[in-house]
Amino acid sequence: MTPDLNWLKAAGLGLGASVLLAFAVWAVSVPKRDVSIVDSAWGFLVLVPALAVAAALPQAAMRRAAVLGLAAAWALRLSAYIAWRHRGQPEDRRYQAIRRRNEPHFQWKSLVLVFGLQALLGWIVAAPLMAAVVSPAPWRGLDLLGLSLAVFGLLFEAAADAQMARFRADPGNCGRVMGSGLWRFSRHPNYFGECCLWWGLWLVAAAAGAWWTVVSPLLMTVLLLKVSGVPLLERDLSRHRPGYADYVRRTPAFVPWKLRE
Repeated sequence: MTPDLNWLKAAGLGLGASVLLAFAVWAVSVPKRDVSIVDSAWGFLVLVPALAVAAALPQAAMRRAAVLGLAAAWALRLSAYIAWRHRGQPEDRRYQAIRRRNEPHFQWKSLVLVFGLQALLGWIVAAPLMAAVVSPAPWRGLDLLGLSLAVFGLLFEAAADAQMARFRADPGNCGRVMGSGLWRFSRHPNYFGECCLWWGLWLVAAAAGAWWTVVSPLLMTVLLLKVSGVPLLERDLSRHRPGYADYVRRTPAFVPWKLRE
C-alpha cells in the first residue's frame, strides 16, 4: 500500500485529532500542575489517529475490525492502568525534572515540550494502524502471524502489569524489588510485551503492503530501550531501591530469559 492523496489527507486529520486531544489534556494539567497525566492519555493519542482515518475513509477494509479492536483494547487497558497507578500521587519525578529545567512559564512550554511532542509521537506510532484500517488487500499468512504476536504482546504486558500491581499493593513490599512472576525473567517484561504488540501490528500493516510503517515499531523500540523507558526507569530505581543492583546483575534487561548465576 503506497500512501495516496486521500490517505495523506485522512492521516493529516488523524494528526489534528491527536493534537486536539493533547491540547485538552494539557488544559487539565495546568491547574493540577501535573503534566504526568499525559501518560494516562498516551494510548488514546495513538488510537485517535487510526479512528480518524477509518472515519474519513470508510470503504470496506479487511483488517479494520481486528486492528481497531486490538488497538482499542491496548489503549483502554494501558490508560486505565496508568491512571489507576497515578491516582493520588504527585507529578512523576521525571516530569518534575523537566519542569525544573524549563521554568519559568513551564505551563506554557509544556504544551509543546510534553503534550505536542506526545501527540506527534502518537501519530507516528499509529502509522501501521492508519495503513491497515483502509487497506483492501486480501488476508495473508503474515496477517495471522502479526495478529498472534500482537495478542501475545498485549496479554504479556497486561500480565506483567497485573503482577506488579499486586506486588505494590502489599505494604510489606515497600522499598523492595519485584523479582517474581514474569519479572523474574526480565527486568521490563511490560516493555517486552509492548514491543511485541507493535511489531505484530506492523506485520499486519506489512501484509497490507505498508512495509514503510516499520518506523512505528522501530520508534517504540528505541524509545523504550534507549530513551524514555529502560534508561530513565533504571536510573531512578537504582537510586531508590537498595537491592536493584543485584536484581540487575541476575536478571536480563528486556527479553525474558533464564536468570544469570
